[in-house]
Amino acid sequence: MRIAVFITCLTDTLFPQAGRATVRVLERLGHELVFPEDQTCCGQMHLNTGYRDEGIALARRFERVFAGAEVVVSPSASCTAMVREHCSPEVASRVFELSELLVERLGVEDVGAHYPHRVTYHPTCHGLRGLRLGDAPLRLLRAVHGIELVELAQAEECCGFGGTFAVKNADVSAAMLEDKMRHVLDTGAEVCTAGDASCLMHIGGGLSRAARPVRTVHLAEILASTAEEPFA
Repeated sequence: MRIAVFITCLTDTLFPQAGRATVRVLERLGHELVFPEDQTCCGQMHLNTGYRDEGIALARRFERVFAGAEVVVSPSASCTAMVREHCSPEVASRVFELSELLVERLGVEDVGAHYPHRVTYHPTCHGLRGLRLGDAPLRLLRAVHGIELVELAQAEECCGFGGTFAVKNADVSAAMLEDKMRHVLDTGAEVCTAGDASCLMHIGGGLSRAARPVRTVHLAEILASTAEEPFA
């Protein structure tokens, strides 16, 4: 299958390893990946901040850039949800979050990954409530060789990021983050993973400031890692 990659602005600027990992996983499965260079932000942050016209204009741009793509994949449930809600159905129906594409569209759970670490999984709000990914990410993680997957208490609670929510409601966001970090630390995990770099940025920043020895790693990076070529 020829798959276009929607890398998202946050991945492009701060978490390029998640984008590279997405490509590695899908190429390992035999797919051809292309990167439309005219892509920009999907407009989610603009809409969240109240700039509706500007946000919708970027959604229209997304439609033009990816109009010819057979399938589009993104390492972000958040941005995928934005496209699903605000782009035309003809385009939106061809855009998938990574775990959704692998499990629901391609029917793959074991991608040949090897990751010998104790890991806990945080289901992000957009993945859980927007895309309704269900257990697709967990099915992929359970098939990873060498992993020790531990359950996260209160997993469905928001981490407190919420895009510009964390800026406009800093005290509430910080309190929510404290709760999430406490549950992550209670697992004894070495790694906290999720399908959105934005949530991992928020959780990882809090853990780093608290000098806690827990890393945040995107789901794609775990799936890209093999015994011969460790990724994360």
